[in-house]
Amino acid sequence: MTSPIDTAVIFVFSAFVLVIGFLFARTGRNMKSFFAGGEAVPWFIGGLSLFMSFFSAGTFVAWGSIAYKYGMVSVAIQWTMCLGGLITAFLLAPRWKRTGALTAAEFIRQRLGAPVQKFYVYIFLLVSLFNKGAILYPVAKLVSVSLGFPLTGCTIVLGLMMIAYTAIGGLWAVMVTDILQFVILTAAVLTVLPLSLTAVGGWANFTANVPAGFFSLHNGEYTIGFIMAFALYHISYIGGNWTFVQRYTSVESPSSAKKVALLFAVLYLISPVIWMLPPMIYKSINPSLTGLNTENAYLEVCRLVLPPGLMGLMLTGMYFSTSATANTTLNVTSAVITNDIYKGIINPHASDKKLIQVARLSGLLLGSAMIGIALLVPAAGGMIEVVLSIAAITGGPSLLPSIWALFSRKLDGKTAYIISGVSLGVNLLFKFVVPLISTLKLTRSQEMLLGVGLPFIMLLIYEFIIAARKGPSEDYLRYHAFRQQQKELQVQEEEAMAVRSQNLFGLRVIAFALAFTGLLLYILCILAATGKILVALIATAVLLTAIIPLRAARKLKRSVNIPAPGRKMQEADHQTL
Repeated sequence: MTSPIDTAVIFVFSAFVLVIGFLFARTGRNMKSFFAGGEAVPWFIGGLSLFMSFFSAGTFVAWGSIAYKYGMVSVAIQWTMCLGGLITAFLLAPRWKRTGALTAAEFIRQRLGAPVQKFYVYIFLLVSLFNKGAILYPVAKLVSVSLGFPLTGCTIVLGLMMIAYTAIGGLWAVMVTDILQFVILTAAVLTVLPLSLTAVGGWANFTANVPAGFFSLHNGEYTIGFIMAFALYHISYIGGNWTFVQRYTSVESPSSAKKVALLFAVLYLISPVIWMLPPMIYKSINPSLTGLNTENAYLEVCRLVLPPGLMGLMLTGMYFSTSATANTTLNVTSAVITNDIYKGIINPHASDKKLIQVARLSGLLLGSAMIGIALLVPAAGGMIEVVLSIAAITGGPSLLPSIWALFSRKLDGKTAYIISGVSLGVNLLFKFVVPLISTLKLTRSQEMLLGVGLPFIMLLIYEFIIAARKGPSEDYLRYHAFRQQQKELQVQEEEAMAVRSQNLFGLRVIAFALAFTGLLLYILCILAATGKILVALIATAVLLTAIIPLRAARKLKRSVNIPAPGRKMQEADHQTL
């Protein structure tokens, strides 16, 4: 159980983040502003938001469990995300921006056709529900164990809080709260690490009391083959997942999209080491955790070393990190339903007001479905099993063809549909059917390699063998003609001023939120029994970071020529897809 101070910290920060999110209730004028921030989001905000969208309490629960059991391999697994970010920065993010599409689904419809788009939309919606439902479960479990509340009640309440401001405020609400959540989480984690080392008696005592191979980059069931397959998966996931594509398309230029992915890569080079050391240290302190209890390793080390108030800060950081990734997914899935299903199929002539209403309603309904999935995670074998199984089965089939279409002139919609369908069917067969009728059961690395390798090999065979002597496909020629005919969007002065006003408001809210968080950390510093100097230093750093969005806001305000948030077609035309 936590102290009353911890409980108070959790409620104060939760209320503060909700208020920040609700401030954006009236900023969404149309779909572009609601889902893409007017395509003028500052790259550093997009990068931090991408980082937090990828991150969740599952990092502490799933990867923390692996860190406790196997050690450094948990860091190696997460470094594959850094590799995925680097490749995305140099090859994929700028190309996504050049497509001029609001969502990845819109690009798929333009490039591969509406039937293929529908197929991928259904897969994306199902995967998003299960994936983010699985991510909601661990944070509800953490809060339940810490505060002594029922798990079901925590799941429902936290889920409702999580979806509220996303459905109301749109992309800017998600990104601003992402920044705040990043700061809270960073402050908490930077407090845990040095206190954990002190508790174990220093680095020498830590390294002397862990199992052999604990600092190996591959260990147990997480072999080199698994890590290589996971690296391939993350290249396709970070470069092609519709949630992350939104971050590349919502900035103003391809070079900004590249910076978004680069910032993500840098953060994922450094942060896994800081995150995973505390549960690794706890292995040296208490090696007795087994089974699903290893998922509590991070929570246990926090409870051991953090004084009252800071434990609440850590739980708040874990909760909000989950909120960030789930909210981003809600925003993107809502965009797909609104833009690509409702407007694209049901009501092509819907007004902006009607589309915003549909966007908010779909966000609420999708969030409710995620809560239902989260309640079923324990029956599926826990967080790790759900997340890795979903990744292995659906990642390659659903993401690789659309990424391939960014480069290929030969790929057509029918081929993409067949490759995805066959790959998905084979993955499901080996996951659920083959183990029932035979003794064959794929390991995690074999599962992941099959999931990514099969569609990749099929795409290679089609591109360089089957269609080697063919010219561009009809789907590509149609898409190319569509892009050539599209004129650069001319944005009215009123719309340009609205985008500028929205971005100014967002930057100022970020600055205010950072300053307020710094002041709350100073209060915790006074209340903390230990680590006062450390918390004071972190609070000072948070206050200083508030200068960054303030300077960006002043620069935007001083700018005479406001970049139109329309898509820059010249760059797209000169750099052929």
